[in-house]
Amino acid sequence: MTPNEVLAVVCAITGAFIFAVGAFGLLRLPDFYGRLQGISISAGLGTALLLLGLLSWFPTPENVLKIGLALIVQLATVAVGGNALARAGYLVGTPAAPNTRYDALAEADPNDPTHED
Repeated sequence: MTPNEVLAVVCAITGAFIFAVGAFGLLRLPDFYGRLQGISISAGLGTALLLLGLLSWFPTPENVLKIGLALIVQLATVAVGGNALARAGYLVGTPAAPNTRYDALAEADPNDPTHED
């Protein structure tokens, strides 16, 4: 195997492992917010590693452009989507785990001029 093929296999296996850890976290984490955070992180990192493995396996200039664009779009949308889902869950009153100690949004003053609705 060439070094590129070894790197591709390592990236693919690591990405698949990260997806598996995210799926395990989905089952084991105690509340909506923890599950969402675990899935968001594993989706971003796992997809990035799988795409880098794919690029290492097929290193052509066209694939660099396609996979680079897919990587940028994936990393941007997973962050925005995770944040939007967490905000929506908070706004509809999804309860946090009983051992959650600090809620910064509950302490926010809606009359504060820096506060956004």
